[in-house]
Amino acid sequence: MLRIRLAGAASIAALLAAASAANAESTVESIELAYADAEQIIVEGRYLSIDKLNAVKTPTPIIDVPQSLSIITADEITRRGFTSIGEIIDYTPGVNTSQGEGHRDAVVFRGVRSTADFFIDGVRDDVQYYRPLYNLEQVEILRGPNALLFGRGGTGGVLNRVTKKGVIGENFTGFQAGVDTFGAFGFQADVNYSTSDSAAFRINAMYESLSNHRDFYDGDRIGVNPTAKFQLGPATTLDLSYEYVNHERFIDRGIPTGSDGRPVEDFKDIVFGDPELNFTDLEAHLIRASLTHEFSASVKGNFSAFYGDYDKLYQNFYASGYDQAATPDVVTLDGYVDTTKRENLILSGNLVGEFGAGGFNHTLVVGGEYINTSSDQDRFNSFWSETSDDNEVFTIARPLNLRGGVGVNASGMPTTSSFTTDLNDDTRVSIDVFSAYIQDQIEITDWLDLVAGVRFDSFDIEVFNVVANETRTRTDEEFSPRGGVIVKPQENLSIYGSYSKSFLPRSGEQFANINGDNNALEPDTFRNLEAGVKWDINPALSLTAAIFEIKQKSPQPADADPATLDVIESEIKGFEFQLRGHVTDRWFVSAGYSYLDGEIVDRMGSTGLRPRELPENMVSIWNSYQATEKFGVGLGLAYQDESFINNGNSAVLPSYVRLDAAAYYDVSDNLRLQVNVENLTDELYFPNAHSTHQASVGAPVNARFAVSGRF
Repeated sequence: MLRIRLAGAASIAALLAAASAANAESTVESIELAYADAEQIIVEGRYLSIDKLNAVKTPTPIIDVPQSLSIITADEITRRGFTSIGEIIDYTPGVNTSQGEGHRDAVVFRGVRSTADFFIDGVRDDVQYYRPLYNLEQVEILRGPNALLFGRGGTGGVLNRVTKKGVIGENFTGFQAGVDTFGAFGFQADVNYSTSDSAAFRINAMYESLSNHRDFYDGDRIGVNPTAKFQLGPATTLDLSYEYVNHERFIDRGIPTGSDGRPVEDFKDIVFGDPELNFTDLEAHLIRASLTHEFSASVKGNFSAFYGDYDKLYQNFYASGYDQAATPDVVTLDGYVDTTKRENLILSGNLVGEFGAGGFNHTLVVGGEYINTSSDQDRFNSFWSETSDDNEVFTIARPLNLRGGVGVNASGMPTTSSFTTDLNDDTRVSIDVFSAYIQDQIEITDWLDLVAGVRFDSFDIEVFNVVANETRTRTDEEFSPRGGVIVKPQENLSIYGSYSKSFLPRSGEQFANINGDNNALEPDTFRNLEAGVKWDINPALSLTAAIFEIKQKSPQPADADPATLDVIESEIKGFEFQLRGHVTDRWFVSAGYSYLDGEIVDRMGSTGLRPRELPENMVSIWNSYQATEKFGVGLGLAYQDESFINNGNSAVLPSYVRLDAAAYYDVSDNLRLQVNVENLTDELYFPNAHSTHQASVGAPVNARFAVSGRF
């Protein structure tokens, strides 16, 4: 095993290809000389360790993976001052954020919005919440076809968080503390203790007190993640982990759009909600176990168990209607309270083998997965005393005349709201999923690889509708094939093409929509095509580019005869590229661009409408320059083209450019001071939205000051 020391910002893809068995020693020496003060990444020969890139599951060089992906290391998360998944997404090509109703991560992967294509160490993490970064080794964002390895969903991409594990043979303590100009502050600790030559214990913990530029916004979150690693034998490793997450925060659904379909800038400082009742509260207990065993030099097994217990509540008021032309001074508010209690049990395992057969070299992965989910959820609409409805009209002011569910409406009448009167839905869901997959990457020649595989999923759901007092069931059995070809004219250059199909049951990402006609419908299906190039310009700098197409087919009851089905299609096409790595030993760059185009097609053909949340152009650039041995600076740009808030194309998010900056000073080898400045030019911008009258207001210029160290 080779231990290569490289800058966390350096291109992992480039290093993998460079560290081939033939020149590994010289590559290691040159990289250590150039980047001797950075974090360790373990590389076995020319392959990234299977434990380090969970999402791919096989020990395949990234240059030979036939799809686009980005890796953001823990070191880069710290240097860039990232505190959320959304901030990472802002600087990743091909993906953008959705508002997520102010209470959850929601990523738009190549035009496909998802709240469920999230994974921890390769295991599904589908509950809707904001995911913390404190205990991560890296974040892996895969675009393109992913159904074979991840199952349902995975249409436009997936996001996998790789957690920190115990390190045998080392004792260290890391910490980070920061405060920003809004008043938010937080602390993180990372302590590793090696008890023997075969065991280590590690604990990561965090506390954050939340604040931002919006009135009433506050909250806090706590995360504690003790882990243990045991070397049970020369070929067997066991990792155990327990994580506790507690998160409470204010929900802000943004501001309405006006007659021109754009957010009303005069409302940028107004919160259209209740200062006391707009909030979300999550408590989660996550238990993970992973056993890795090398049966031989060429066969490795990885077996994992995951149990998650989630208890979540969110309630809010938000702007549901606004007519700037007719009634410019009043707004309609709607609201609801939603609770979710979910338990996930996931058992998975795979075997990876490298062998020769039929005159070719093979990398074969065979795996299976069982998921049992119990999910109880209900929703109560707001119920106003004056309207006997879930909607009420208020005069627009800062603040609105509403607090604790009690207020005065636009007619001057006192009104109160109840979250216990109008039951919208109440369901008890049980899900069993059995999956099996096989994939073979075949090295035909030194310059040609083929990838072929298929996954089978049996998705069995039972929904008890408490309101209707009825039980509905459905079983979907789907095959998800994958094929790819990788051509390597030279060792540091690959040209690839890939094809995959995926599906999403009609119960949706969160399982509650089988009731009514939905239980009679076949799953939505998606076809993915991608072609691209990966070029390791030098051992520390790589360029990737891809073109892609996603087609969705969605069965719907026919208008003329509901007993029959029409198939409605939509199509998204695009292009993206990413340049990442060290241009010189002092200058690191991460630059990305994506072009997205799409059309909604219904049963009658072309509609001329563009899918929502699909910016045509997105650009991100981050430069980091080490001016002296102790001092470095960073400068970044994020641009997003205008996009439609709704599928009717009547509401628009304007385009924007945001500039960010950073400065670092190493007081010593173990202590760093840094400042990260967001929105350097104080641009008023609207980064995302959930629906027509809920456009998020971006933060004005602000700075975060942090100190970090490791002893």
